[in-house]
Amino acid sequence: MSTSQILDLALWCAHPVLQSVVVVAIWRRKLQKQFPAFFSYLICQIVFFALIFPFRSHYTWFFWVYWVGAAVNVVMSFMIIHEIFVDVFRPYHTLKDLGTVIFKWAGVVMLLVSIVVAFSNSADRGWLMHALLTLQRSVRLVQFGLVLFLLLFARFLGVSKRQFSFGIALGFGFMAGVELLLLAIVAGGYMDNRGFNSVNMVVYNISLLGWIGYAVFSVGARLAAMNPLQTQRWEQGLVKTHDPMPADSLIPMFESMVERAINRTESLEDPSAADVKYPSKALSAASTGTGTKFRG
Repeated sequence: MSTSQILDLALWCAHPVLQSVVVVAIWRRKLQKQFPAFFSYLICQIVFFALIFPFRSHYTWFFWVYWVGAAVNVVMSFMIIHEIFVDVFRPYHTLKDLGTVIFKWAGVVMLLVSIVVAFSNSADRGWLMHALLTLQRSVRLVQFGLVLFLLLFARFLGVSKRQFSFGIALGFGFMAGVELLLLAIVAGGYMDNRGFNSVNMVVYNISLLGWIGYAVFSVGARLAAMNPLQTQRWEQGLVKTHDPMPADSLIPMFESMVERAINRTESLEDPSAADVKYPSKALSAASTGTGTKFRG
């Protein structure tokens, strides 16, 4: 076994060790109830390593376990993105509900795009592998975009950079950004697949170390939003859009009746008259027909 292979094996074996430390830290801080998808993701990673490591010399078993694990990782990564989004918008219920709907549709769109791309480029490899790779890269792009979103809007939303959700997003965003960059380098012929895998393992270990730090030292309190009125206006605007006034509501009709009664009273009677002070009487007289009749 060459030196590079020993180094790759050491980097790979470090994954379950660091993941176990993150799991223990999360359990001790009781964060698994707030972030169940991320907690389940780490446990699944440890289980898949235990299943795949004994079969690393058997190509068939390694192949199937690896790609089943890849499919599960794609689904759970998307669930973690939604979990982070929900935690960020926790004080804003309407924005959180809107984000949930958007994420569901985004997942459906990414799945359809992956299937179409897989069937259109399945000559060199199986369509299922191509679909998983396309879906995985789509999730990586969303993860990288989520980090950029948090970096730009964290102060507006009152999100602290010491929150655990921010640390999770930062780790996945760091991995996603490096992986997308490496894919471009490999496509240009400047790096082979072995170098790609080695760098990815190093980056993943760095992300795990970052998650350990956030799991141990993160804070639960949010910051005061830099511009809370703007975020509240977004929330109120969505509430009005979601719950508009019914078209057949009687409120506008009664308001119009009161306004007409007040205008007629002011134009034909003394401004100090009782009907001006008590417009409800004018409305009652106008509606029952027992009030004073005015000639036009």
